Amino acid sequence: MKQYTNLIRNITLFKSLSEDEIISKLKDGSFKLVSYMKDNVLHFDGERCINFELILSGKISINRIDESGNLLNIADFFSGDILGGNLLFSENPQYPYTVSAKKQSIILVINKDVLLKMLSNNLAFLKIYLEHISDNATALGGKLKYYANKSIREKINSYIEHESKRQNSNHIILPITK
Repeated sequence: MKQYTNLIRNITLFKSLSEDEIISKLKDGSFKLVSYMKDNVLHFDGERCINFELILSGKISINRIDESGNLLNIADFFSGDILGGNLLFSENPQYPYTVSAKKQSIILVINKDVLLKMLSNNLAFLKIYLEHISDNATALGGKLKYYANKSIREKINSYIEHESKRQNSNHIILPITK
């Protein structure tokens, strides 16, 4: 249990909680730890979001699968990232994409009512939570904006410009084959 307590305490969102509070919530079932193997699906597109989930370790991908079976990776999330935080209190809390593990992962699961009580009783926790979900929404919006309403030519130009900036060169090495 100590290793999980340390994992939780190292996440910025939980810095405002004491070690005793975390241990107590793990023991009484308020906090649950769930392990996923590589390629396990955590949530399917359209599934109802009923819990707050925090990645303690591993890599989780948010993907969109189109009618032709093509996979579009929307985003990757790692330790400290929240899953469903922006959906949980929505009027229609359904996952708009498929969520799956790309590496073995450990997820901290907190029921919506337990989270609401924590947010109500701890202003520091509330502030960090709101910052985190706002940052995630902005990042996802930016990625979707990149893909939406652009011709193939514009998408390729954007990609090449991005790689040129990332590699700090006008002569780039493409890290992919297609």
